[in-house]
Amino acid sequence: METINGVEVYRATPAGAPKGALILIHEIWGLVDHIKTVANRYATDGYLVIAPDLLSVQGITPEVGQDLVAMMTEPDEEKRLANQTALREGMAPARAPGYAEVALDMLTRVVDGLETEGFDKIAVLGFCFGGTYSYALAAQDKRIVAAVPFYGTAPQDDRIPGITCPVLAFYGEIDPPIMEDYPRVEAAMAKNNIDWESHVYPGVQHAFFNDTNKLRYNAEATADSWKRSTEFLNNIFSS
Repeated sequence: METINGVEVYRATPAGAPKGALILIHEIWGLVDHIKTVANRYATDGYLVIAPDLLSVQGITPEVGQDLVAMMTEPDEEKRLANQTALREGMAPARAPGYAEVALDMLTRVVDGLETEGFDKIAVLGFCFGGTYSYALAAQDKRIVAAVPFYGTAPQDDRIPGITCPVLAFYGEIDPPIMEDYPRVEAAMAKNNIDWESHVYPGVQHAFFNDTNKLRYNAEATADSWKRSTEFLNNIFSS
């Protein structure tokens, strides 16, 4: 771990010269080991990957996040249901009033740092919470050249025109809150001529990419979205 402009980050470095820089934003569980593994995978594909820790400042350290993941993925349904109150309380800091402004400030400082390091092409990719902030950062910062949100919530209609980069979005069909909002997002992207491509995987749940979540992981959707995301990023950074 290191810091970039005061933000704790995990850095994954490719073997050769980087194709570009990729900011990888974690799920609501924080910067757990799973995200570091994903960062390493994208680094193997040639990117300098920076995974900022956005939630330790709110009390959701990787250790706390790992405990929350264990509650969420408890195989015993009775125990899992009994964990719901603790889960809601544990995740509450990520939804606190004013936190979005804090998170976006941290992400902007990471972009500033990468720019100082000499990167003129910076993309963002994230999962769930991280997918939402991938959308939000793209809408706020025109230095972002591509965004890849996995099952994230898109900005409200008045913020969507701020997106000036191509977006590749992934969703699971069995994800009620996200999919209920999908028609609005699709219409707003079209209305504002955003270069937006989306893939909805039939019969697949939220968090399908997380192989530590045995209740929702889907190997086929993960493999397909990995292939599509790497091809998309390769096209962006080679142009």
